[in-house]
Amino acid sequence: MTETIPATEANRHFSRLLREVEQGKSFTITSHGQPVARIVPATAEAERRRRVREELMARLRAQPAMEPGIGPWTRDELYERD
Repeated sequence: MTETIPATEANRHFSRLLREVEQGKSFTITSHGQPVARIVPATAEAERRRRVREELMARLRAQPAMEPGIGPWTRDELYERD
C-alpha cells in the first residue's frame, strides 16, 4: 500500500519513512499536490524490474527475427550506388 505525503512532511520525518520502507511500506511524495517521487523498498523495485525484463525477453523470443518474405538482403540492396 502506498501512502501519499507532502515533501515537507517527508523531509521532517525522513528517518521514520526509511524505517517504514524497510518494513515494506511505500510512499508517494508530493510537491504542491503533484506527485514528484516514490520511495519504495529496494527489493520490491528489483523484483519488479526482474519481472518486466523476463516478460520482455519472453516476448522477444516469441517474435520472429524477420517477417516472412523480407531479407536477407544482398550487398547491392544494402548500399546505394550512384
